[in-house]
Amino acid sequence: MHPDSHSSASDPDSSVMRVGQIGFDAAAALLGRYGLQLRRVAPGEAIPGSFWGDEEAGIIGTTVYVRDDTPVHSLLHEAGHLIVLPSERRLDVHTDATDSIEEEDATCYLQILLADELPGVGRARLMADMDAWGYSFRLGSARTWFEHDADDARVFLQARGLPS
Repeated sequence: MHPDSHSSASDPDSSVMRVGQIGFDAAAALLGRYGLQLRRVAPGEAIPGSFWGDEEAGIIGTTVYVRDDTPVHSLLHEAGHLIVLPSERRLDVHTDATDSIEEEDATCYLQILLADELPGVGRARLMADMDAWGYSFRLGSARTWFEHDADDARVFLQARGLPS
């Protein structure tokens, strides 16, 4: 009922959609609806608060950090971590948001839903990118998990009044 892990692939798929392809403003507006800020990091600079390193998004407090080469799935995943947290816990976040399986499940589910809010992205593309990047789900793919094994994630999000 939960993804087994999220890990950056050793040779990340270059075909995944990147922040620079969708533009910064729509993503910043989406995060703003949840009380979060999106900050752009200059090309070649380290991304503050990035758990996975390289081009993966980072989180510190209520801010998500990205570069133009950051995968959209990474932006939405890290933002999702902050969104599922109670607001009083957000300010304490630096790099690693949770060790809770329930919160990780809800984050994966929410990032898929949030993809529909970004022009040119959508859930189908995001799930394909998650699979290409190396997200690992018990049932094999992000889509199969989302459609057939994510009831706990939906319940978690519903209990917090979040999209589900």
